[in-house]
Amino acid sequence: MRRRGAELRETAPDPKYNEILAGKFINYMMMGGKKYTSERIFYEALKIAEEKAGKPGITVFNQAMNNVKPLLEVRPRRVGGATYQVPYEVRPNRAIALTIRWVVAAARAKKGKPMAGKLAEELLLALENKGDAYKKREDMHKMADANRAFAHFRW
Repeated sequence: MRRRGAELRETAPDPKYNEILAGKFINYMMMGGKKYTSERIFYEALKIAEEKAGKPGITVFNQAMNNVKPLLEVRPRRVGGATYQVPYEVRPNRAIALTIRWVVAAARAKKGKPMAGKLAEELLLALENKGDAYKKREDMHKMADANRAFAHFRW
């Protein structure tokens, strides 16, 4: 018999904009428990993005995150000795987690700039439906579309 699932903890919103998504992003970006450093980088990135986009920084952030958020993913399912990649809809919490993970990873992968500049650049690219994080989403959607024939293995 399975035990009950883990209780979901409420993430504290960020102090400046009072946005829960921004608070989650700051926590994910944090390294070595240095939250203040993570906050400073995040707000600096929003300031840079605001100057370049001509929109409020938090608006740029929210739109970029919505553009990168995946709708479908594939999961392996064993049926009769064969493993099929079966497309599934992504749960909202997982979609947010994947989005944050992809944006932070794409920003960290860039070279030659401070983190705030790299993050701002990735957010601006995601706003225009470009960049590494957006490409990751598109690849995932293409794979789900290619394996649509196996959708009947969902249960």
